[in-house]
Amino acid sequence: MNKAQKILAALATSALISPAFAAQTWNIATGYPDSTFHTENIYWFADKVKEATNGELQIEVHSGASMFKMPELKRAVRSGQVQLSEFVLSAYGNESPLYEADTIPFLAVGAAEAAKLYELQKPLIAKRFEKEGIMPLYSVLWPGNGLYINQEISRGTDMAGVKVRGQIPVVSKMGELLGAVPVNVQFVEVPQAFSTGVLTAMFSAASNGVDMKAWEYIKNFYDLSAYHPRNVVAVNIKAWNSLSKDTQEKVLAVARQAEERGWKLAASLEEKTSVLAENGMKVHQPSAELLGDFKAVSNQLIEDWAKRAGPDGAYILKEMNAFKASNN
Repeated sequence: MNKAQKILAALATSALISPAFAAQTWNIATGYPDSTFHTENIYWFADKVKEATNGELQIEVHSGASMFKMPELKRAVRSGQVQLSEFVLSAYGNESPLYEADTIPFLAVGAAEAAKLYELQKPLIAKRFEKEGIMPLYSVLWPGNGLYINQEISRGTDMAGVKVRGQIPVVSKMGELLGAVPVNVQFVEVPQAFSTGVLTAMFSAASNGVDMKAWEYIKNFYDLSAYHPRNVVAVNIKAWNSLSKDTQEKVLAVARQAEERGWKLAASLEEKTSVLAENGMKVHQPSAELLGDFKAVSNQLIEDWAKRAGPDGAYILKEMNAFKASNN
């Protein structure tokens, strides 16, 4: 075998040994419409991934529950039906209490407390996701959630009989404790549900009300800022492992940027209550009595959650209480 033949043989052997990473197109499914800042941030993430990888990885965005309904999003990425999905973490509180910590009312109020809660949850969630065959890429909070309701209220007892959107278990439980009737309605179906009387109240961010033009079918907003739910963008581990190490590092770098960008967008939307008011919705700051009634319910929910979450719950509650004490 001459020298040239030896070189060709070595190259051929190297090609057999080295893994081949072909260009890929992935799909990401989300339950929110293009008008929401979370979806806008996903489009940004997809564009930047394509740019960073020189087109080796392209991501197609399927928004508005067009590929999977919200309750199906986590299962879809776990099973490999889709490579990526974005879902509200707390929607899966029935799988683990750890997932619903960010929607326990008044456990974390405001961006600083929400960031601390995320810091505490992050490694615990990553560990649990690993067992499920998925990996979190980034997570972005929603602005503080208040109460949209057609009738004016002055006490928690005024919630009796109100048909409130129970999109996640803990919100349903809160509604029940207040005497309301939880109704499971997809986010994209909210306008029609209010217009037809299926819903008469919901807990959500002011920015969502602006996106949905809520003033067209809801009369009041109570600025409770009770909790900050977070969406998570997760990837199927098998799909992730099909990428080269270099591509993985580039995607992770973009994911960090998308997370930082998303949190800044959320902060910029905290003042959207003014837009609700400008369009005719009555925006209320809750009275001390009303806030006290909601917090009395939340104290029960916090205590129940910490017990259900076991050592993780005790750890998170202890650290959150310490953080609040040090910042008061």
